[in-house]
Amino acid sequence: MSVDLFSLATSGVNASSKLLQTTSNNIANVNTEGYVRERTELKNSQVFGVEIGNTERIINVFAQNQLRRDITLVAELDAYSSKTSAIDNLLASEANSLSQGMSDYFSALQTAADDPTNLASREQVLGKSESLYQRMKTLSDYMIEKEEELNLEFTSMVNRANSLIGNIGELNKNIVIAKGNNTSDEPSTLLNQRDQAIDELASIMAINVKESQSQNGAVTINLTTGESLVLDNGAFNLFELNSNGDATTKELKLETNFGSDTKGDASVHIEEGDLGGALGGLFSYRNEVLGPAMRDIGQLSIAFADAMNTQNKLGMDLDGQIGSNIFDIPSFTAITSETGDYQVTGQIIEGRASELTDADYLIEIDAVDLAGEPTSITVSLINPDGSVQTDGSGTPLVSNIAVTTGFNELPGGIEVEFSGTDTYAEGYQFLLQPTKNAASSITLASNRPEDLAFASPIRAQADSTNLGSANVSGVEVSNTTVGDSAFDGAGGLISSAPAQIYFTSEDTYRVLNASGTTLATVTGTTNLDSLLTQAGLSAANGYDFSLDGVPKAGDSFSISYNTDGFNDNTNTLALASLQNEPLVQVSSESSNTPRTFQDAYASMVGRIGEDTAMANVSLESAEAMKVQSENWFESVSGVSLDEEAANLIKYQQSYAAAARILSTAQELFNTILQSAR
Repeated sequence: MSVDLFSLATSGVNASSKLLQTTSNNIANVNTEGYVRERTELKNSQVFGVEIGNTERIINVFAQNQLRRDITLVAELDAYSSKTSAIDNLLASEANSLSQGMSDYFSALQTAADDPTNLASREQVLGKSESLYQRMKTLSDYMIEKEEELNLEFTSMVNRANSLIGNIGELNKNIVIAKGNNTSDEPSTLLNQRDQAIDELASIMAINVKESQSQNGAVTINLTTGESLVLDNGAFNLFELNSNGDATTKELKLETNFGSDTKGDASVHIEEGDLGGALGGLFSYRNEVLGPAMRDIGQLSIAFADAMNTQNKLGMDLDGQIGSNIFDIPSFTAITSETGDYQVTGQIIEGRASELTDADYLIEIDAVDLAGEPTSITVSLINPDGSVQTDGSGTPLVSNIAVTTGFNELPGGIEVEFSGTDTYAEGYQFLLQPTKNAASSITLASNRPEDLAFASPIRAQADSTNLGSANVSGVEVSNTTVGDSAFDGAGGLISSAPAQIYFTSEDTYRVLNASGTTLATVTGTTNLDSLLTQAGLSAANGYDFSLDGVPKAGDSFSISYNTDGFNDNTNTLALASLQNEPLVQVSSESSNTPRTFQDAYASMVGRIGEDTAMANVSLESAEAMKVQSENWFESVSGVSLDEEAANLIKYQQSYAAAARILSTAQELFNTILQSAR
């Protein structure tokens, strides 16, 4: 009987001691991050007393997985929201507002129209031009810096993810070894460390975690798209960043390392849109906000500069010459991953920047001649994320274009030339980005206020002896290019240019040149609009004019170069009217109506503001869900001091009681010994 008491007491003391140890460990780690409370199980002995079971962590896998999903979502939205808010704040600043800059520029034009010869007014127009493009450059340079910072963040985050993946793989191995060496207790410290690493990895990207079916304590970790990151045997695959020719655009791929001779390793491209976590949020910000914003600013800057250049070249400057470019729009060079001297140069076709969209151009060589020069190419219009743009019916915007020597026209108002010392080959790819950094490189072409062509180069007027009521109602200039129009480039018109309209009746007139030679005769006209167009002479000469009123037979109207017509503000008003012209393409869908400069900028600002507001709302909702998940997880796995204190008292009492049994058994045993003497 005494032996049974000793066994009972010993098992009770040991069990209570173990319980006290577990409870004390929980209390000691109440503030330890990532600690999961533990519990020791007791079993009724088959003979006498109590047996000590396993000490294991108390954890709800469903609560843990839900918490990890919420960690991923909050990290993704936080990264996206914070970055998008920075762009939104930049555009919302009055100091950087392009809308204000354009308003100031057109206001200066209106002022200059009152006195076209005033050099101070002309200086103000140039000053507002430079100020506007300084604003554009500020926005573009800021976004370029943000792109550089983003690439550094990508690198840092991928390195951290790879470190965590490797750490989890090593912990998997150590947990399996520890469980094999000690089957009674879980390797709680290792398990907690692994859970912390998994939680941090979940904040970087969306993952699925599964317990190994072999019950050895290992886990497998996959991306939500199915790619394996950590295997249950401790093997793991790592991420790698590459650029595929564009050093500023990072792409993510997974380098597999199967460690087997029967299954080859490979590089697996990762779909950035499905990545999730902070890394996915950064990719979404780059593809949905930063990239489009950079290209929208560039598109707007090119469309504005080209429109002003085109109209200024249709006027006459203060030196009496045909106007020239106000802004210098540089060409752009394609980027490629091909090794060799390949020069693929693109440029805006003058006067056609209103056709330009925010698309990048992916050019693939389809065929080359015997000398290795391209003869056929495929051109795809692509988005910032690399996907091909589509039209309204969902058809990809892809064109096959025959290539000749020199510049070749592409969709969207640009042209491209292939050069370089190395030969091209089928399959070579080149990426043109006409708008991405354009706003940082456009400059003023001239600082001379005299170069602003505020006057029309054509003067049309009625003969003083006319008997009818017809008068000149408007002069139009469409082309001033020397050799392609009637302008001679020396402040005059060529001798064969239309110089006079002579009416032989109310509805019949002749067009004559300066020598009096009849160039065309028009009969039966029903209106007096665009008289040279009706005669078929406007396109070849680059100008036209209209009348209102009723002419009489014998009435004559002269047309000449506007020599000394410096007080004329016709072209100033034409420049100012561009403010309300739809000159910025909304998208690559040809049926969409273009927008004005201000509307295009307001649309971009509004879109980013809306994205920011939606991201902030979504983030608040995700954070609230994460708090609920944390509370759920902590209610099961967290340490409650009240509960542990109660357990401590209970286990102290059970320890004391078991110890009392032991002392009683000792007393009984001593009594038996004394009685035996």
